[in-house]
Amino acid sequence: MTTSRLRHVAVLVLEGAKPLDVGIPAQVFSTRASMPYEVRVCGAAPGLVTGGDGLSYHVADGLDALAWADIVFLPGYRFPDREDPPRAVVDALVTAHDRGARLAAISTGAFALAATGLLDGKRATTHWHYTRALAVKHPRVHVDENVLFVDEGSVLTSAGAASGLDLCLHILRGDLGVAASNHAARRLVAAPYRSGGQAQYVPRSVPEPLGERFAATREWALHRLGEPLTLRGLARHAGVSERTFSRRFAEDTGYTPMQWVMRARIDMARELLERSERSVEQIAADVGLGTGANLRLHFQRILGVTPSEYRRTFTQGE
Repeated sequence: MTTSRLRHVAVLVLEGAKPLDVGIPAQVFSTRASMPYEVRVCGAAPGLVTGGDGLSYHVADGLDALAWADIVFLPGYRFPDREDPPRAVVDALVTAHDRGARLAAISTGAFALAATGLLDGKRATTHWHYTRALAVKHPRVHVDENVLFVDEGSVLTSAGAASGLDLCLHILRGDLGVAASNHAARRLVAAPYRSGGQAQYVPRSVPEPLGERFAATREWALHRLGEPLTLRGLARHAGVSERTFSRRFAEDTGYTPMQWVMRARIDMARELLERSERSVEQIAADVGLGTGANLRLHFQRILGVTPSEYRRTFTQGE
């Protein structure tokens, strides 16, 4: 592929950087005939950077690489909600963005990007384990917990780890076209495009309660998901009025009682899809959703994939 110049990619390694997050953009954008990119792995300063998961990195470049880059990747790092990156790093990122560089965060790298203020008022995502922490630490960022990546033009974010590959292939599609992106995906033995979002990878879609109010009622409902469940019945079991139950339940879980019941039913359906050979119609009856069409509707809405797609993803090779 001929081009007037190579596109410059900087991978900024911060303390506690996760090795997969560092390696994905470094490998995807490695210079080759089909890839008009040049990559530099850099840090806050040249030298040794202590990483996460037992690995450290010796980087040849410091923040000057950000002045050179057309795209700056921010790999995820450990304990992102504890403190922001050094001021010099934040300032260098803002300066790079102001002169036209794109900033792309992988996983918890979204925290470093959010520290610049450049995500304020924009959609963003991060690893599902940290979506609530990102929303609390940076309340002006519109955190989307369900997607694999978010493209806001000059700032991009992706969910955890492997979704960094989805983001890189998305950038390739925009820069070089679908054929180049597909070629890179084949080289990496990866899917060119993954359907659905990260919601399907969260262990449970029912949130952990913040308190113990109505714990007995929640447990009671979980053992009766295949039966008709109503707001009146739940409130009666809890011994309070429907209005009080709805208000306090939402305070504890972030969902209305019936939204919570629906997510619990979808979780049960997920388990049956993974662990049994029951048909979608049978599973719909088991979890109280009546018909396969009803299950498909709510499964797609909550997890972003169909029950059949989910089953193929989580049962192949078992």
